[in-house]
Amino acid sequence: MAMTGQCLCGQYSYTVEADPMMTAICHCKSCQRQSGSAFSTNVGVPEAAIKADGELKIFEETADSGNLVYRHFCGTCGSPVISTLSASPGLAFLKAGTLDDTDAIAPQVNIWCKSAQNWVAMDEALPRFEESPEMPQG
Repeated sequence: MAMTGQCLCGQYSYTVEADPMMTAICHCKSCQRQSGSAFSTNVGVPEAAIKADGELKIFEETADSGNLVYRHFCGTCGSPVISTLSASPGLAFLKAGTLDDTDAIAPQVNIWCKSAQNWVAMDEALPRFEESPEMPQG
């Protein structure tokens, strides 16, 4: 499966020649603040499968889990594009909103539900984790 996407201004664009490994809706406070919304929908892909044009800046933070999160964003328009985790080397999480076509994306899990906004209705058919489950390796 080939996926394409870009930031809001188009300075950074990407192609991924790999099937998604997972899609997670993250309700942690950092994802809420980074997205300016109630959650972030993240599509896990092998980092090596991303072919990019343009440059991203990186903000490094220490998550509640103690792991490092690297938030890659466009320095021109500020769009969050990718997150990588020290705990999951080789795996990158594309921000689903940057994809050109999201028809094939289907969230599989809700994570960090303990900090979910009380006004967000979650799909009851999806597994829920109060924090973060073990992430796959890329």
